[in-house]
Amino acid sequence: MQILEHLEQELARGATRIEIEVLDPDRGRGLYAGERVAIDGVSYVHRPFRVWVDLAERLGLRLLTPRAIDDRFVRLVFERLARTRDSAALGDREAAPTERYGTDSEFARITKLEDPGFVLDMTDALDRVALKPGARVLDLGVNTGDELALLRARVPGLRNAKLVGVDHSASAIAKARERFAGDNVELHVADVNELGALGLGKFDLVLSIGTLQSPGVDDRELVRRIVQDHLAPDGAVILGFPNSRYVDGEVEHGTRMKNYRQPELGLLVKDVAFYRKYLQQHHRRVFVTGKHYILVTGIAGQGE
Repeated sequence: MQILEHLEQELARGATRIEIEVLDPDRGRGLYAGERVAIDGVSYVHRPFRVWVDLAERLGLRLLTPRAIDDRFVRLVFERLARTRDSAALGDREAAPTERYGTDSEFARITKLEDPGFVLDMTDALDRVALKPGARVLDLGVNTGDELALLRARVPGLRNAKLVGVDHSASAIAKARERFAGDNVELHVADVNELGALGLGKFDLVLSIGTLQSPGVDDRELVRRIVQDHLAPDGAVILGFPNSRYVDGEVEHGTRMKNYRQPELGLLVKDVAFYRKYLQQHHRRVFVTGKHYILVTGIAGQGE
């Protein structure tokens, strides 16, 4: 509590960089936060490294790599994040609506494949889906193709499967076409609200990560069209909802509303509950997993 109060007071004074000296977390391996560590007859409070990472995130700070002071203590340096560079600025507001998340936007700097949590969560969802070799997969809001690359890497049976991606950003699709040149990947520049005009047929898996809540997308109608028009009888869906934001090169867990300091999950929970119920009504078993992206996975099986 005292350290938290110290950091809050320094931030209130306008500090942009704060340094503290703490017990090396490695000296208390296997202990929980708050347990004591005795060193040379002196008792110290143990705090795992995760405590400091979480504290930095909750206070809007960047934690730099700890530096050893001696064999007992390390120096922690916290930097205030630049709030002008957060998720709201990732889309290029000066560009045409279709290019807001194109290759010239801040969003293009993000590579989901470098987030191990996302890769592991998606792999877990794909394991539940259990696609067969040669399955047809549709990715809505494909952008430059991170999810398709993940599919090819993590599901060996899909390396020669038919993958289809749709996005309204011409620049993102152009980059995706370069990325998958020569592969069995079909990419379309189109509005996901008008899928019917593409004549894509039905798929064994339809996924959409971070697209349903985008401006201009009629999310509930789109999901209805997916289930009714584009999903094979035994097909599966993976819907991903952002539960984080990007700030100055860092990822902060939890959705935020304007003027809210800490995460507010009301709208996210409402959306997830709707899609879970809807998929169950269409005879899908539904799993809700994930951290920075909440994944709603519906697979063929006993629903309601």
